[in-house]
Amino acid sequence: YGGYSYLVEPLWWIGMISMIVGEIANFAAYAFAPAILVTPLGALSIIISAALAHSILQEKLHTFGILGCVLCVVGSITIALHAPQERDIDSVREVWDLATEPAFLSYATIVVVAALVLIYFVVPQHGQTNIMVYIGVCSLLGSLTVMSVKALGIALKLTFSGVNQLFYPQTWAFALIVATCVSTQINYLNKAGTGHL
Repeated sequence: YGGYSYLVEPLWWIGMISMIVGEIANFAAYAFAPAILVTPLGALSIIISAALAHSILQEKLHTFGILGCVLCVVGSITIALHAPQERDIDSVREVWDLATEPAFLSYATIVVVAALVLIYFVVPQHGQTNIMVYIGVCSLLGSLTVMSVKALGIALKLTFSGVNQLFYPQTWAFALIVATCVSTQINYLNKAGTGHL
């Protein structure tokens, strides 16, 4: 109950591999399109998941599920239509300079502290009874994941175009942030799924 027994399920591995392939494509999208467009369009996967759950797993889509799907579509369209232009980035160091501005560092600190409070104090007490605790951890870290994936995507795009960014320690710092955030998110999403079936 809430453990790691799902790791021996072949269907879980098929789903995980499919998700990894999809996230690689999502990662590529961050390298070539503004994050403000990619992120809300990625939310459309919720609608696809709901449709697949309804058709394959025979799950009933209730009123709030339908409302959530409609809100995802409306929100994604609104953001896509009104997204500001993104400036061109010529180096991963430019992204690092933006990420180390005091306002963003304050935001990142608040996010990390809030996630750690949830992980170490709230999850042990309420994790098995309230799925929102796990989702809260994933959502908080997701904001840092988006920024780091965008930076890493820019670094790889520039590297593949002939301007090597792999020599910059900032590239590896962003890669470490991505690995840490994504592995933590996968862990808590799986706990949310297995602990609340």
